[in-house]
Amino acid sequence: MFRTLATGALVICTGALVGPSAWGQASPEITLTRLECGTGGPRAVNERFSDTFAYGDRQIDFVYSCYLIKHGDDYLLWDTGQAMDAAADVAPKVSVVEQLEQLDVTPAQITYVGISHYHADHTGQVGSLPQATLLIGQGDWNAVSSPQPAAGINARPFAHWIGGAGTVEPLNGDKDVFGDGSVLILSMPGHTPGHRSLLVKLQQMGNVILSGDAAHFRENYETNGVPTFNVNRADTLASLERMKRLAENLRATVILQHDARDVSLLPAFPAAAR
Repeated sequence: MFRTLATGALVICTGALVGPSAWGQASPEITLTRLECGTGGPRAVNERFSDTFAYGDRQIDFVYSCYLIKHGDDYLLWDTGQAMDAAADVAPKVSVVEQLEQLDVTPAQITYVGISHYHADHTGQVGSLPQATLLIGQGDWNAVSSPQPAAGINARPFAHWIGGAGTVEPLNGDKDVFGDGSVLILSMPGHTPGHRSLLVKLQQMGNVILSGDAAHFRENYETNGVPTFNVNRADTLASLERMKRLAENLRATVILQHDARDVSLLPAFPAAAR
């Protein structure tokens, strides 16, 4: 079911969700382009994606994607997908850098690279953007930069920032990326300690929430399903509740990043949502 909900208004903090007109500034052009960042296919979801085994023999068509947000002359790349040398059944056919080239964007033009969380299918190509400022939840940065990262934490691609050669901003709470309320990184812990989602305010499509892995697919989102590998069940449920209320109050379209049905609501590459 298409999740564009209505009613009400929400204020997270003073000015956080206010558009640029509040400061009398001209609105920058904001676009959102989905990049292919791994190959997908049907996946059984009952045992791993519900700790109450809610999905029976259901299979979901999984996809892997990254998102380029253009804000005037600045760019944010949200998530970096699977690594090019990942397993053959999930490895991307075209790299992030090559797709950026098709959009006439160079890695040096990427101001920020935002990471929803530390899993390999969201971080695989982050190392190809060394000049970008890394935006990542504090809890996930602590895990990634630990001298001995735990199993499941994809620390290797972050070596540039861990070693101090790049700029990193560990996030506590939400982050107004460009300072005008148009692109917000949202604190949504539970899947991982510092998990984040992204809110983008588009002029034509309206508000869009990119889920990260706060939920993986529609049934997961609609029934408050908690994957067995999430780090905190209570935080997961609280984050799902927050996302649903944001979607309702801001009339936002929620895009669950692994669900092919949701991703199809966005224009196909190289077209952009506006």
